[in-house]
Amino acid sequence: MKRTTRHSFIRSSIHIADRAFDSYQKKMGSLKAILSNPDDLYPLLKLKMAARHAEKQIPPEPHWGFCYTMLHKVSRSFALVIQQLDTDLRDAVCIFYLVLRALDTVEDDTSIAKDVKVPILMAFHQHVYDREWHFSCGTKDYKVLMDEFHHVSTAFLELGRSYKEAIEDITMRMGAGMAKFICKEVETVGEYDEYCHYVAGLVGLGLSKLFHASGKEDLASDALSNSMGLFLQKTNIIRDYLEDMNEIPKSRMFWPHQIWSKYVNKLEDLKYEENSVKAVQCLNDMVTNALMHAEDCLTYLAALRDPAIFRFCAIPQIMAIGTLALCYNNIQVFRGVVKMRRGLTARVIHGTKTMSDVYGAFYDFCRMLKSKVDDNDPNARKTKDRLEAILKTCRDSGTLNERKSYIIRTKTRYNATSIVIIFIILAILLAYLSSTRLVSTF
Repeated sequence: MKRTTRHSFIRSSIHIADRAFDSYQKKMGSLKAILSNPDDLYPLLKLKMAARHAEKQIPPEPHWGFCYTMLHKVSRSFALVIQQLDTDLRDAVCIFYLVLRALDTVEDDTSIAKDVKVPILMAFHQHVYDREWHFSCGTKDYKVLMDEFHHVSTAFLELGRSYKEAIEDITMRMGAGMAKFICKEVETVGEYDEYCHYVAGLVGLGLSKLFHASGKEDLASDALSNSMGLFLQKTNIIRDYLEDMNEIPKSRMFWPHQIWSKYVNKLEDLKYEENSVKAVQCLNDMVTNALMHAEDCLTYLAALRDPAIFRFCAIPQIMAIGTLALCYNNIQVFRGVVKMRRGLTARVIHGTKTMSDVYGAFYDFCRMLKSKVDDNDPNARKTKDRLEAILKTCRDSGTLNERKSYIIRTKTRYNATSIVIIFIILAILLAYLSSTRLVSTF
């Protein structure tokens, strides 16, 4: 017994040490990133303060408190931008997001049998009216969302009629679409667009309805709203190849057979080193396909009038074009996680205020992507044509000279004094965070 206890203690100690080392590595990685990009520091501080402020704005009512707390847990960046919306619209968008996140949790859980999953997806729009309904599935925070879904239903029932009708309609259509693709694979590019329409294009349509119901925006066309969703969804599908392929108990993939079959015999073959050249070519084909929605997104954003709604919509689109620029021609998509560094994300959130900022960011990221195009790539010409169309739209806006580029720039040399100042600021920040964390434990 004593030996077992000692063994458990040693194992726990090793586990704690490993976690501490991982934490140390992450902090050192963050510090290195800040030293390499000192201009990230101020936006990171602003983002941290905004996150703390948003957490303090959580409503006192139990059901609303649950909803906003859960929103912070399942989508921290989304929770930040949603806080800028006016109260009634903010509540509607929060519930809309959580309802669809719950629906997506059911669809994503590959441990649920199809004969159980399909009826739930089809009837989910009715469950939102039932204060008692819940269904245990998913993991971590998503499981909590599903187990405590009655809080979401309670909050949903307090929304205005037009908001409830929009959310119900989109949830019904999305659930039916998800159920359809539970029973079939994505074969053609047309089916790929159809699937993305059900799981994301409809989100764009729903948000446009909510914006219109608030009285702050004209109702955008279905085509433009759909493109807003497809651009984000296709970016996620591309970026998440490895995570989706390694899904337990079984993978669920949405790369269309019509595209990947040009390069490999099986979709999983893309992750093997011997297929690296073909994998990158397939990846570039997927990115090129996603780029076809970028001009519609710019058109949609340019028509928005309300500043808060504009930022809410614009920031994710800039993140998407930035992620595509990083993923393009990058074998790391098949080896691990490819995403924008935290500092650049903070700068996007901090620096996106007007349409000129959007044009500038799209212009910079498209230039970055274009510089990575290899003329030997099978889709090089098509990729360049699509990029040039986006670049032309940005140039024709006449606003590119109105903003500073925070993406493509020449490296600035920082002297020893600058580095010391950065270390002092970081030390003060860490001391502040440590003290607030200590206070919060008492």
